[in-house]
Amino acid sequence: MIQPTNTIFEFSLDSDPKSWTVVNDGVMGGLSRGQFTISKEGHGVFRGKVSLENNGGFSLIQHRLPSLNVKKYNSLVVRLKGDGKKYKVRLKTNASDYYNYAVSVQTNGKWETISIPFESMIPQFRGRLLNAATFPGAQIEEVAFLIGNKKAEEFYLEIDWIALK
Repeated sequence: MIQPTNTIFEFSLDSDPKSWTVVNDGVMGGLSRGQFTISKEGHGVFRGKVSLENNGGFSLIQHRLPSLNVKKYNSLVVRLKGDGKKYKVRLKTNASDYYNYAVSVQTNGKWETISIPFESMIPQFRGRLLNAATFPGAQIEEVAFLIGNKKAEEFYLEIDWIALK
């Protein structure tokens, strides 16, 4: 798939990895370790190791955006290359919300372009489903990628770009 013109984030050698925040389960006592860097090819690289010790089990990266009106779109499109593991793609309507809208994507070890319909993004808080409507598709202030498969495992995810469709 050709990259859409409505890109909300495109990685390059000039990208600042500090514009993405890593959050590990250490915030809850866990020992997982994730890191975020830019590869020599100019892709975002999220990698590390998930630990289940001390009630841990996740690592995520998140990027805050200025409030972005997405009413004329119906999907988030991501070009990525995973390690064959499942990741959650998460959006927040307001960065200050305690909950997010998420969907799981299974990676296949190759570069792929994944289209995620907004209507498939389910509201959740700390992995628990909320009794609320799916992503309303009005605005986005945060995008995130999370691994938390209830397994102790190493992980590696490359991201090329994120767009709207």
